[in-house]
Amino acid sequence: MWKLKNNNKRMKKITIGGIFLIFLLNNCGIYSFSGASLHSDDKTVTVKFFPNRASLVNPNLSQLFTEQLKERFVSQTGLKLVDFNGDLLFEGEITSYNTVPVSVTSDEQAKYNRLTIAVRVKYTSINNEEFNFDNTFSRFSEYESTKLLTDVEDELTEIIVKELIDDIFNKSVVNW
Repeated sequence: MWKLKNNNKRMKKITIGGIFLIFLLNNCGIYSFSGASLHSDDKTVTVKFFPNRASLVNPNLSQLFTEQLKERFVSQTGLKLVDFNGDLLFEGEITSYNTVPVSVTSDEQAKYNRLTIAVRVKYTSINNEEFNFDNTFSRFSEYESTKLLTDVEDELTEIIVKELIDDIFNKSVVNW
């Protein structure tokens, strides 16, 4: 008898907790396992081409960045990609792509070089205007100065683009 009463109390707690969780999720928008918090009316996303306006141009960077940004939002939010008038809109440009020596040794030789990429992103949400922004995101990766940039450029660019897209995704739809 005691065990039955105890189980009933536990079931009430679980039921109340479940109802609270459903209420919370319904009132705060749509959530995904990626952490994205979308307005319930958000169904589409538009990602415009990001031209490379940096003084040093990687010929593949604009295409790589734009396509990976599209892929991230489609795969982790369930939004449909549309060419125009998406509920979420991403536009901007690559503003910087440069490499500089860092970590100078005692004999004034650079031990590492740093590749930095900066992207200006204008984000517009039709349904959550308070989250709109126009920001520049910048990331870098270092490589040994004994290597040529051309030898490590593709690998470093992939790493940096992924980090930039993580930052943009978090700023635009995670909002935690």
